Amino acid sequence: MTKKSGKGLGRLVRAFGWSRAGLREAFVHEAAFRQELLLCAVLLPLALYLGRSGVEKGLLAGSVLLVLVVELLNSAVEATVDRIGPEEHELARRAKDMGSAAVFVSLLLLAAVWFLVLFF
Repeated sequence: MTKKSGKGLGRLVRAFGWSRAGLREAFVHEAAFRQELLLCAVLLPLALYLGRSGVEKGLLAGSVLLVLVVELLNSAVEATVDRIGPEEHELARRAKDMGSAAVFVSLLLLAAVWFLVLFF
């Protein structure tokens, strides 16, 4: 399916619809996304409560939201690799492992930011 960009408000409305569909697909088909969304539901209010300044609140909340962004990109990579074919291939394994590593690094960043903001 080709998605034409168009112009103006119509393009913005269509882009919002595609984004909403992507979030829905991730929620329905990706258990990790649902788990991280639950983590987000717990940590975002805490970020706003525990942050002492706007910068701290932004760092805490941003590190949580970054995990969701990286998980969405990882899920997109996995879906694309799976679409190409079910057979084992070194490059497919590498792509999936790198996507998983990116999620892991984003979780490490979340932990580091929370530790540094809350304890230093």
